[in-house]
Amino acid sequence: MTGRRWIEHWDPEDETFWREGGEQIARRNLLFSVFSEHIGFSIWTLWSVMVLFMGPEYGIDPAGKFFLIATATLVGAVVRVPYTFAVARFGGRNWTVFSALMLLLPTGAAYAVMEPGTSYTTFMVVAALTGVGGGNFASSMTNINSFFPLRKKGWALGLNAGGGNIGVPVVQLMGLLVIAVAGATHPRILLAAYIPLIILAAVCAALWMDNLAPVRNDTGAAKAAVRDPHTWIMAFLYIGTFGSFIGYSFAFGLVLQTQFGRTPLQAASLTFIGPLLGSLIRPLGGSLADRFGGARITLWNFAAMAAATSVVVYASTTKSLPVFLTGFTALFVLSGLGNGSTYKMIPAIFQAKALAQGMEGEAAAAYGRRLSGASMGLIGAVGALGGLAINLAFRQSFQTAGTGTAAFAAFLAFYAACFTVTWAVYLRRPAAVPAKPQLTYAEV
Repeated sequence: MTGRRWIEHWDPEDETFWREGGEQIARRNLLFSVFSEHIGFSIWTLWSVMVLFMGPEYGIDPAGKFFLIATATLVGAVVRVPYTFAVARFGGRNWTVFSALMLLLPTGAAYAVMEPGTSYTTFMVVAALTGVGGGNFASSMTNINSFFPLRKKGWALGLNAGGGNIGVPVVQLMGLLVIAVAGATHPRILLAAYIPLIILAAVCAALWMDNLAPVRNDTGAAKAAVRDPHTWIMAFLYIGTFGSFIGYSFAFGLVLQTQFGRTPLQAASLTFIGPLLGSLIRPLGGSLADRFGGARITLWNFAAMAAATSVVVYASTTKSLPVFLTGFTALFVLSGLGNGSTYKMIPAIFQAKALAQGMEGEAAAAYGRRLSGASMGLIGAVGALGGLAINLAFRQSFQTAGTGTAAFAAFLAFYAACFTVTWAVYLRRPAAVPAKPQLTYAEV
């Protein structure tokens, strides 16, 4: 089944193949994929912590700080597209090694420039470099999607993404530790701590991960994914889930400082809680989707996100920090749950299309893997752009009104739109049901 580095035959839908070694190999690759993606997320969201170290001596106002973190978000979203197709071009193991080592560039650059007197343009360039960490998510998810059978994808993709997402609260916790122990004038301690972790991630991938030879760049699949309306519908929904998670992760500490007057230490002591809970619950979102259908979980999740946002709007207008923290934490948890359920929907949707077209068995599963793998990069990139929109909305709201209330009102309207689209497309009626349905869109 496998040589060293490359696996020539891979058929996870074959239960005998899966039981007699396939599952063990898939789980091993999942483990080290999670580790590498975890470090990637930490570096991508590095500037959510760096801005807490940037006191008045840096000469950068809150709007400028929001723009720094928005820059990192934007680059991380854009590079997800090429990172998706790199897996098939170079191999999952090979690309994981390379993409992990790439994280040394933004980390080393930040170490070199992180001090008062550095120009804002330089900070912008270095913040942009951290975007390569965002690309790690796309390549990791595309790779792991190929390793697991459809019946396990919700759990596997949820665990892979959730373990990666935890990189956000971990870097924030480490930032809190540095500020608490050494003070807010020593950001280089945090940066130095990540350099050996990056190297370790690359070494582990080189030693224990595999490339799948059957996975090849398929320009036909990429073109089909671009043309398929479900790619863009799911991208829209993923803006509401992952866009919220990453956007709030970048902005939370800065919102606490700007709107509620928290010190860097006070802000850092709170910012990690929401991302941590949102990351931990993502696998549960995938598992619930495996059991009850991703569309059903996603629908009610958006309803709950709208309710939590209403709480945040109330807290923002009344300046109640405890209520604000409660509502914002709920948003993190729900965005993590929705991340798991929406990503489970993607391969199921394309397999449902295959069944509707008369395909059966492995042919339908292969079609689902082919189209879902090609679409994941696009969906992940557009979803991450939601994080950019959130940070730009906060920047505009604070510039014009001095609070984030207007931004939260806009987010509330968007969640209502996501709820409506989920119901109308995937739950209002079974669409494109085969004559002898095995899977319908209502079950995705």
